[in-house]
Amino acid sequence: SYVWDNGITDNTAFIASTTTTYTVTGTDRNGCSATDQVTLTVNDLPTADASSSSATICTGASATLTAASVSGASYAWKIIGGSTFSTSSSVSVSPSSTTTYVLTVSKDGCSSTDQVTVTVNALPTVDAGSDQTVCEGTSVTLSGSGASSYAWDNSVTDGVAFTPSATTTYTVIGTDANGCENTDQVTVTVNPLPTVDGGSDQTVCEGTSVTLSGSGA
Repeated sequence: SYVWDNGITDNTAFIASTTTTYTVTGTDRNGCSATDQVTLTVNDLPTADASSSSATICTGASATLTAASVSGASYAWKIIGGSTFSTSSSVSVSPSSTTTYVLTVSKDGCSSTDQVTVTVNALPTVDAGSDQTVCEGTSVTLSGSGASSYAWDNSVTDGVAFTPSATTTYTVIGTDANGCENTDQVTVTVNPLPTVDGGSDQTVCEGTSVTLSGSGA
């Protein structure tokens, strides 16, 4: 028969909370007893803490996932249901859709996990409007749609009339409520004014007919 200290029952599973030396007393059929000891070393679970510098991104952007440093530990990153794709403590990811990543931190044969979800917001569908054709000196108004705010190049202000001096392609950057950006372009064609000639001045006598003919248009 066997009697253990620390409230242990022989051959019965238990959970050890700290490193402990256990003593067992064994008694044979003759009533003779002897003891032995065994030390059970309990290693702390490493802390798995997956943090992100940008857990919400726009389509096409990347996020940096960083594990809290644990001295002497190893790291493994994977997508739920997938295989390990990195063993670095910090990884850059560019998911095309919202994705959850799993971090496993291992040390001394013990491991723990944490998760971080990278949310991917779609880019806005920005529309700069239809191409326009105007005569020289005529004002136009460019207005973007499909986003929340708009920034034009060539010093154009969204929704404010201006007079283009030459044919130009204008680019607008539209930003939505999530901070995601997309672009579109519109071309404004400026046609020059015709050079119209009314002819030379004329002097006639009263009652004489004249003919006026324009040219250049």
